[in-house]
Amino acid sequence: MKIGIYGAGSLGTIMGAYLSQQYEDVDLIDTNRAHIEALNTTGAHVIGPDLTQAVQAMHPDDITEMYDIVLLLTKQVYNEPVLAKVRTILKEDGILVSLQNGVPEEFIQQQIPRERIIAGSVEFGATYVGPGESRLTSDYEHFKTYAMQIGELDGKKTDRIVQLKGILDHIGGTEISDNLSGTKWSKLVINSTFSGLSAACNGTYGDVLDHPVLLRAAIHTMQEVVEVGHTHGITFARMSTFEPAAYATLDDIDEKLSTVPRLMHGSRDLEASMLQDLQKGQPTEIRFINGIVTMYGNTYDIKTPFNSLIQEIVEEAQAAKTVPDFETSVARFAALLNA
Repeated sequence: MKIGIYGAGSLGTIMGAYLSQQYEDVDLIDTNRAHIEALNTTGAHVIGPDLTQAVQAMHPDDITEMYDIVLLLTKQVYNEPVLAKVRTILKEDGILVSLQNGVPEEFIQQQIPRERIIAGSVEFGATYVGPGESRLTSDYEHFKTYAMQIGELDGKKTDRIVQLKGILDHIGGTEISDNLSGTKWSKLVINSTFSGLSAACNGTYGDVLDHPVLLRAAIHTMQEVVEVGHTHGITFARMSTFEPAAYATLDDIDEKLSTVPRLMHGSRDLEASMLQDLQKGQPTEIRFINGIVTMYGNTYDIKTPFNSLIQEIVEEAQAAKTVPDFETSVARFAALLNA
């Protein structure tokens, strides 16, 4: 069985290292030539568990074989050329496992047949350190117990999903879900709210939680995502102590203002990857996070002013190749709250 990890960045490097311990035919595919050279020369180094594993890495242009399984980890901003390439390297009965942020599966189906797609959700964190190196930022025991969820798009438990679980279990604990779309939309509630506000305000999740204007904006953002998701036919999945359906309205907002900081306490120090992209002058996934909410909001004639403002601020900074000013962004959200 030949496995390709398309997008061997922070997460893909770790996945590639663990899969290469068990399987000989694993390729880490990336466009970063320095990273590829380091992986091929000195192996993949996973900081935290302190694992160094020999791997095979290559640029997409250098692929010569076909794959039974492709794990897709690239950013959605590159999906058009990436999926065009995947079509040419996936075997006739091969499967694409979508592990991207957001809810990309509906759009992936426009280029890859639905029956060849399995959806997935990554539940561990990692940071790209430099060529050949990635840091596991999640607790190791948690990672080995609960690293991913996967599921067929129709929720059925098939032979191939069971086989895929067995493969991915070599990375970390993998669960089969019968409602992965619900899981991914539940994560979208968190990402659009806290990753979105972190990027739009140039701060950590804690900065958002500690500011009364931004915390109130967060509740409004969550409500918009849940309303849009419900209208789109999504049954939100409970995530640990987080029940997204409870945020379908703005009722009991004072209780929510006290609950959300406790809910997100363990993530206070996080800084959105979209903010890190802005800091590097790179394109963000804002169109595929908050932009998905505003797109479906327009489709169903649901107003999404908070998601729209987050998207607007981030896209302005992206175009100017700068980062937002915290106080300026706070003032814009305060004005929206008072509108």
